[in-house]
Amino acid sequence: MLWQTARFDLDLTHARVMGIVNVTPDSFSDGGQHAGTAAALRHCEQLLKEGADILDIGGESTRPGSPALPLQDELQRVLPVMQEAVRLGVPISVDTYKPQVMQAALDLGADIVNDIWALRQSGAAQVVAAHPRCGLCLMHMHRDPQTMQTAPMQGDVVPQVLTFLELQAQYLQGLGVNKSRIAIDPGIGFGKTVQQNFALLARQRELLALGYPVLAGWSRKSSLGAVTGLPVQERLGASVAAALLAVQQGARIVRVHDVRDTVGALATWRAMQEQPPIEQTH
Repeated sequence: MLWQTARFDLDLTHARVMGIVNVTPDSFSDGGQHAGTAAALRHCEQLLKEGADILDIGGESTRPGSPALPLQDELQRVLPVMQEAVRLGVPISVDTYKPQVMQAALDLGADIVNDIWALRQSGAAQVVAAHPRCGLCLMHMHRDPQTMQTAPMQGDVVPQVLTFLELQAQYLQGLGVNKSRIAIDPGIGFGKTVQQNFALLARQRELLALGYPVLAGWSRKSSLGAVTGLPVQERLGASVAAALLAVQQGARIVRVHDVRDTVGALATWRAMQEQPPIEQTH
């Protein structure tokens, strides 16, 4: 399976690791660590050394309860980093739901638009449809970041998430977006209970029936804290385990903070998978 992006056709035969670059003072797990342009670029380079295949750059925190960021603030955070990051030789993703930020990032050479709103904000779908090649990641989110965890989804979430993603992908294809440009993300932690998040992991293969690569974002999420009792900065082991389980369940991209450890775990798992079957002797 290939994921078409602006400058790269990504071979997803093996799962790819998307490294998170938060140019924010208030993200839930690493807020402020990479807030300036120079610090963010150093982090980009470090993640590439650790084995990241894709860099995902975002300027607005979307943790539960986070306030919306004014457009100009987001542009000032993201664009200087984007301008330099596109020279690093790997696909660069912009994590935004604002069409103006999408357009500015694509104009600078960004390869992928990763949108928690799945391009439902006014004008967003038109921006990506007007671009000839950029990759897209459509994520499922219940309600919005300000309210999503105050009233999470109810019932069996898997068919609800599947139907939403299918309809959004079909809508974009109706605007002329090639199917090979689209990836889908079930939106772990975005308006779901702990039990619902793990149901999406256990039944993730049901999403594969749609025919799009699945991107999984479990890194340091609160559901991992709920089952381990660990604070956000101590969820490395749980995050790596969740990424590995997501790949075992068919995810082709995992979005992570801890690139080195995730890359190592996936290499170990792949080495086992690639062993020839043992011939039975009778």
